[in-house]
Amino acid sequence: MTPIVFLPGMMCDARLFAPQIAALSARRMVSVAPIGGFATMTELAQDVLQDAPPRFALAGLSMGGILAMEVTRLAPERIAGLALMDTNPLAELEAVKAKRGPQIEMVQNGQLRDVMRDQMIPNYLAEGSDAATLELICEDMALALGDEVFINQSIALRDRPDQSDTLKSYRAPALVLCGKEDRLCPIARHELMHDLLPNSTLNILPDAGHLPTLEQPEATTAALKEWLDLL
Repeated sequence: MTPIVFLPGMMCDARLFAPQIAALSARRMVSVAPIGGFATMTELAQDVLQDAPPRFALAGLSMGGILAMEVTRLAPERIAGLALMDTNPLAELEAVKAKRGPQIEMVQNGQLRDVMRDQMIPNYLAEGSDAATLELICEDMALALGDEVFINQSIALRDRPDQSDTLKSYRAPALVLCGKEDRLCPIARHELMHDLLPNSTLNILPDAGHLPTLEQPEATTAALKEWLDLL
């Protein structure tokens, strides 16, 4: 069975994929790569490739999806299949870039919890999801990773390249998945990725926002299993 490597979103760890890990690990090797040790997408991608199997399926959510595209750009021959969830192939918009500096400054001043609680986490979840529980998990993940990871990830996201050409040239099976109510990475971005990828499936999950792995875990896992069966 093809091993799978998961790449978590900004200030998330393996808990983001806990339902999928539980469902998939009985039949294949599953790992989650940490993505906070460097402040550029290329260095982060090189770090992932250094520890990954020789050939593997790659699934990333949000920042993890952005990083997955950079991993694919560097070593497409090693990526047996690519799953991009609630993410964005484009360079960062100037309006979003402008928010990074003040957030970094707040975190440097010991306000990581405030940034996550007031600015980040409120954008993650769909209406009607188990918000209290999931918001607490998100906060716990962020605080466990800490200030340095937040700063590194913010800089890497701010300075990331456009990956449209990477997707156009990637021909192995790909899954593009998002929550229908994702306010951070809207459906149009996923339709764009689906159009760019020559061999992709688009799956839009109702009643989910930016974190369908936790909001709609069974539907997300089912979509991942269908994709993995193609590899």
